[in-house]
Amino acid sequence: MVFPVSFVSFVLFVVRILALETLMAKIARKPGNFLFPLPPILVTCGPADHANIITLAWAGSLASEPPVMGISIRPSRHSHKLVKDAGEFVINIPTVEMLRALDYCGNASGRDVDKFAAMGLTAVPSIVVRTALIAECPVNLECRTVQTVKLGSHDLFLGEVVGVQVEETVLDAQGDIDLGRVHPIAYGSHGYWSLGELLGQQGFAKPH
Repeated sequence: MVFPVSFVSFVLFVVRILALETLMAKIARKPGNFLFPLPPILVTCGPADHANIITLAWAGSLASEPPVMGISIRPSRHSHKLVKDAGEFVINIPTVEMLRALDYCGNASGRDVDKFAAMGLTAVPSIVVRTALIAECPVNLECRTVQTVKLGSHDLFLGEVVGVQVEETVLDAQGDIDLGRVHPIAYGSHGYWSLGELLGQQGFAKPH
């Protein structure tokens, strides 16, 4: 039996529509922070001889020239006042081996406990800023606040990177930071994740 071309075309059209509906079936959610993964970091702030640590995931790179990082902190947090008053902070990038400290520093308050002592972490003087950095973190970014933006529940502190310290053991032959040696942590859906294998270098799909 031979079907008219128009009928066959219609059937193929319906099949395509059904396939697209299957592939694109999505559920509308209430607007929220669904961006993932995020880089959970340990931020140090306050006087070098009594620095505090806070775990943040609302953080990221915002500009290249000059290099600017952004961290968001609720005004109710102890570290908010420390960053606001000092106008500087250090972003310390933790490794998977520091997972317990990462979680602890986000759930304990510096008003009540010395987080360095509680987690057995080492406070080391920074090169440029006056607060301490965490020796156990292989990468430390010293920042000076250049602007503060109020964003509802959080205040966004924009910090220019004025100093960087990196452990030689995490550098590759070209002197670049090798994520495979750092073993950083990713955060999303209220959980901590490790990274997988390298998929490709930036620019591999660049048109020639």
